[in-house]
Amino acid sequence: MQTAKQPSHKARLVLPNKFVLLGDVLLIVVAALGAFALRLDLGSLFIFYFPQAVWMAILALLIKPAVYYAFGLYRRVWAYASIWELLVIIVAVTAASIGLSLGVLLLTTIQQALPNVRYLGFPRSVLPIDWLLSLVLVGGFRFALRVVGEWRFAPGNANGGRHVLVVGAGDAGALVVREMQRSSYINYNPVGFVDDDPLKQKQRIHNVPVLGTISDLPRLVTQKHVDEVVIAIPSASGAVLRRITDICRQAKVPFRTMPGIYELIGGQVGINRLREVNITDLLRRAPTHMEHQEIGRRLRDKRVLVTGAGGSIGRELCRQIARWSPSSIILLGHGENSIFEALTELRGAFPGLPMYPVIADVRDRDRMYSVFDTHRPQLVFHAAAHKHVPLMEVNVEEAVTNNILGTRNVVEMSLTWGVERMTLISTDKAIRPTSVMGATKRIAELITLDAAHRSGLPFSVVRFGNVLGSRGSVVPFFKRQIARGGPVTVTHPDMKRYFMTIPEAVHLVLQAAALGDGGEVFVLRMGEQIRILDLATDLIRLSGLEPGRDIEIVFTGIRPGEKLSEELWDRWARYEDTEHPDILRLAEEDILTGEALHRVVDDLIHLARQGEREQIIRIFDETIPGAAVSIQPPAEMTAYL
Repeated sequence: MQTAKQPSHKARLVLPNKFVLLGDVLLIVVAALGAFALRLDLGSLFIFYFPQAVWMAILALLIKPAVYYAFGLYRRVWAYASIWELLVIIVAVTAASIGLSLGVLLLTTIQQALPNVRYLGFPRSVLPIDWLLSLVLVGGFRFALRVVGEWRFAPGNANGGRHVLVVGAGDAGALVVREMQRSSYINYNPVGFVDDDPLKQKQRIHNVPVLGTISDLPRLVTQKHVDEVVIAIPSASGAVLRRITDICRQAKVPFRTMPGIYELIGGQVGINRLREVNITDLLRRAPTHMEHQEIGRRLRDKRVLVTGAGGSIGRELCRQIARWSPSSIILLGHGENSIFEALTELRGAFPGLPMYPVIADVRDRDRMYSVFDTHRPQLVFHAAAHKHVPLMEVNVEEAVTNNILGTRNVVEMSLTWGVERMTLISTDKAIRPTSVMGATKRIAELITLDAAHRSGLPFSVVRFGNVLGSRGSVVPFFKRQIARGGPVTVTHPDMKRYFMTIPEAVHLVLQAAALGDGGEVFVLRMGEQIRILDLATDLIRLSGLEPGRDIEIVFTGIRPGEKLSEELWDRWARYEDTEHPDILRLAEEDILTGEALHRVVDDLIHLARQGEREQIIRIFDETIPGAAVSIQPPAEMTAYL
């Protein structure tokens, strides 16, 4: 029976380190004798001092291999040597030469002290010559192994593989190409780069040429018989990626991309991170200033509690917090499956970090007391909330108890147990709310701000718009409709929303939390609002289909509680810039405080337990500026989807 032909793999030459040691033994002797030869020439003086040269070679053989071993020169795969290995070689050879010099000094002292031994003298200049020769020979030997390995897989020696054109001749592109060239399991052959930087044109990176600009893609795809385009620009904005993908689509060539810079935080750039272009890539923004030092100072060695840790935002919070080496993370959530999934992922990525899964309902005050008593968190990120706008219109009681009572419990426990810093994750729907969900989140904000003013502690609110790809968001819903063959349902052709990717939003949440002194509402700059119709169109095209031809778009009408567009702050509110260009600080957001706020919160919770929906809505409209909350659910539940 004939077996299928297996794809060829690139096998790098790896010389066992015992042979490297044998090579060093030979080179050590050559360096010692060569130092004498260079200093004295091959004449009578060399013959006169030859016994000393032999003694020095013996000492070198005793000292240098031991020093090289101590510096790890026999525990490295030299076929992958880098600049760091060169520095290690320099330090190891220098240390060995210092040891040899001390040995020679001891030897000459002994020779001079022995009465029956004729002291021949010792030319001191041979020691620096030996150091230089050792550096050249030992370093050259190891990097010769690297050169052989590189030559075997240089572009001219590559065998077959998919022809890949890499967009982006920066650091990420260079790393991706290097991994394509050296990895044993990747059947890719990089044929060139394209980059719009004029300084990179006609240059070569890892012996792969920069062939032109992004506009040259269609010509190069045909000319170089390109099988796939790889976009290796993690810092590219959505507009740049949209341009590249449009060109690739017109050229009828498959394309993949590196994740955005916020997704790569704490990770590595490499071929294994390539994936299909998705909607988050087309809508992501160019990265801005990152104040890593301040975030690290706030999080390092702290016990951090994240509520709603099984949700999209909560899980990403845990991912990004974990990389700053907190002393522990407490993952609190109501759903056991989501907490289990989050815990499994995080333990795989951060095996040494203590993590404590807590299945609990933030509405249960006694349970929350027990959690805080057991774990004593120092930092709290409160992300647990009901967020689905139309569903909360017919589940008003749940919205109030979860979003308002739950927040009050978390805030009170944070005050009781001396939490150093607490951050509430809020939403743009809390401004001039037309929905129950938005109104409950605005009350949750007021509870947090009031606690900050009463205690003087850095409790703050971070408010932002929609995040792409979160559970219950429009993107997964549209994807399911496209997979079924359509139609894609859009509520209104002019419906707009702020959008941000989950990693971007969470990164800015951590930045804002580090800025807070207490009682602030931080608002993330969300960029321009995006039409939901444009979002649906992009998703259809990313699926390889055409809107109107392959997939129909149907308008269903605005759902209960929805607005055509959202606001990030009240029109009368004052705001100021912060140290971070993408974060604003709002003033005068505490529209209700003290006893008045407590009475409103108590009334809302009491009415929710009694099922008095109309009275709850009345309080919302009377209490929150600009509120126009309505509970007029349509006859059919399909209007909520």
